[in-house]
Amino acid sequence: MSRSTDKLSLRPLSPPRNLTREAVDRLASEITSGKLQPGARLPTEQEMMSAMGVSRTVVREAVAALRAEGLIVTRQGVGAFVAAGVLRRPFRIDPEGLRSLAEVLNVMELRLGVEVESAGLAAERASPAQQRAIGDALKAIDRAIERNESAIDEDYALHMTIAEATGNGHFVRFLEYLGRYIIPRQSIRVESGRVSGQRAYLEKIQGEHRAIVSAIRSRDPAAARDAMRRHLTSGRERYRKLAAVEVQA
Repeated sequence: MSRSTDKLSLRPLSPPRNLTREAVDRLASEITSGKLQPGARLPTEQEMMSAMGVSRTVVREAVAALRAEGLIVTRQGVGAFVAAGVLRRPFRIDPEGLRSLAEVLNVMELRLGVEVESAGLAAERASPAQQRAIGDALKAIDRAIERNESAIDEDYALHMTIAEATGNGHFVRFLEYLGRYIIPRQSIRVESGRVSGQRAYLEKIQGEHRAIVSAIRSRDPAAARDAMRRHLTSGRERYRKLAAVEVQA
């Protein structure tokens, strides 16, 4: 094997669900651990194919993903190099990781730090039109529940309308970045036997939503923050209990 791969842990990959994702994770680990320093040249395609036991297509897709993540830069006809600003790479959350209950809980904690303040600012700043949009989003969830649907899109829309009512586009862009994955049941499918029916589960969540919306309508920032905190904390506890059940299973 070429000396350029001797110090790296690019051993053959086990048969995975997604070879490209595993190759990306392996290469990213070499970079973030410091084994590949900023400016260092990555092994050639052939060297990576041989070291990891994957096809040229997998290597090229992995390199493209690393470039998109800001970890590497490519130079036509020369190769791929670790980006100079690798330690300042953009914040990201891997949707694949959100299939794990532990990672869902981490994201819910992150949301607490953002959406509690979002609710308070919405109570202070929402225009009459934004107040109506929040109310309409709440009603849309009711209709979805009546249709025995999961209301994932409607739930996300409510949180987005609250973010929009802050008047601060960064709140909106943050939730847009997370997308529908801010709704845990989008990522983690709860088996019917683990909750007392989807409808009862959603109606409980909807009761929490109503408390948030009521506080925003009343122009009560403190109550809005408290209601959003209770909503997100309750959700975190529901999934924490689910995680405990999985560990015991």
